[in-house]
Amino acid sequence: MTRTGICARIAALGYDYAARATLRPAECNLCGARDRTVDVAERDRYGYPATFVVCRRCGLGYLCPRLSATQYAHFYSEIYRPLVSAYHGRRIDAQTIQLEQRSYATGLATFLLPLLPAPPRTILDVGGSTGVVARVLAARLNARSTVLDPAPEELAVAQAAGMETIAGFAEDFDPGERRWDLVLLCQTIDHLLDLRATLAALREMTAPGGRAFVDIVDVEVLLHRTGSIEQVIKIDHPYYLTRSTAVALFALTGFAIIAERLTDDGHRGFVLAPGPCTEPDWPALEVSAAQLLSGVWTLRAGELG
Repeated sequence: MTRTGICARIAALGYDYAARATLRPAECNLCGARDRTVDVAERDRYGYPATFVVCRRCGLGYLCPRLSATQYAHFYSEIYRPLVSAYHGRRIDAQTIQLEQRSYATGLATFLLPLLPAPPRTILDVGGSTGVVARVLAARLNARSTVLDPAPEELAVAQAAGMETIAGFAEDFDPGERRWDLVLLCQTIDHLLDLRATLAALREMTAPGGRAFVDIVDVEVLLHRTGSIEQVIKIDHPYYLTRSTAVALFALTGFAIIAERLTDDGHRGFVLAPGPCTEPDWPALEVSAAQLLSGVWTLRAGELG
């Protein structure tokens, strides 16, 4: 399908992103810097007018402005799956994504399970969609699973499969005194509205001696695979991480890296253990930020040339 066909399908949805994107983050969600960003792109892969910036102090990328929490709630309940379907030219919904999720879950189990210190009795899948990943892992481990997700249609699938479900965003979830032996944040961190707060909350939800798994879309990997930053940016991802910025976030929020992997689709996954909160190497992050920006400008110069 041509780019013209993709644009026509997206336009047919009638979603006016420009009329809704009104929230402008006041500071970098990683380093807290203000007014240290550089504008990198003005349009996303869907063709929406989304401004993407990179913090020059640490290299965190994010949309500025972006949708508010209320607008994202509407987006995920009404727009997200139709938009992704329009972009790919095929139906993608709570039913069709389960095959893809099973494949992901199988690969994750092969990588993750040998690294666990003991079989977990409880699993929390944050942003767990239809619960396929949690269900596959729970079946192999004979564990109880809980799925937290903002999409009611996808949670209904998980609930029908017998799992505990919690509707809502990770940023708003209060677990009280509950702790889980294994906490998953699979293909979700890029969708969060507050990276540091959510990871800190995940640290608190992880039981003593437990493990967490988080994977990111590595923006540097995808940048060089696609050759264009505009093909990496999309309005459903408020944040864009590299390995360096992910490692810094884990340090700040009290996670130690046990193991990591990079999959063919550009997802970089980390097995994490609770540990002390530590300060990142900020000068090294500033160097990494400059390298990321240099890579963007080099590719753009090649496009223009």
